[in-house]
Amino acid sequence: MDVHDKETRSYNMSRIKGRDTKPEILVRQECHRQGLRFRLHRKDLPGKPDLVFSKYKTVIFVHGCYWHSHDCKYGAVVPKTNTEFWQTKRSATVDRDERKSLELQYCGWRVLVYWECEVRDRDALAERIQNDFLRQSD
Repeated sequence: MDVHDKETRSYNMSRIKGRDTKPEILVRQECHRQGLRFRLHRKDLPGKPDLVFSKYKTVIFVHGCYWHSHDCKYGAVVPKTNTEFWQTKRSATVDRDERKSLELQYCGWRVLVYWECEVRDRDALAERIQNDFLRQSD
């Protein structure tokens, strides 16, 4: 049984953003701090990547662990109500992520995925971004 009534649950779910999330903003801030310039959510690319680095032919998707079924403790959460619906929805999201990633790679883009749980450690995030883009310029 859900702890909220249907209207409250609906309101809570409507407040969940698909862009400009805290993890996405943290990645943007760190990229900018390192001198990397990017465009946001380019509609002409498959999947509308969160950050697009045209100079490096690289895109970054910042995925929420729950919504994209990451293999961490946050992504492993199973909803107690309407379980089948959410499992189907999350699995479709994973399938779509894979499809869009392959389309981008086919077009010559390098695809990076940063997970919500990984972004929490700012020092590790800074190091990963630096490594990802240093390796790219080799």
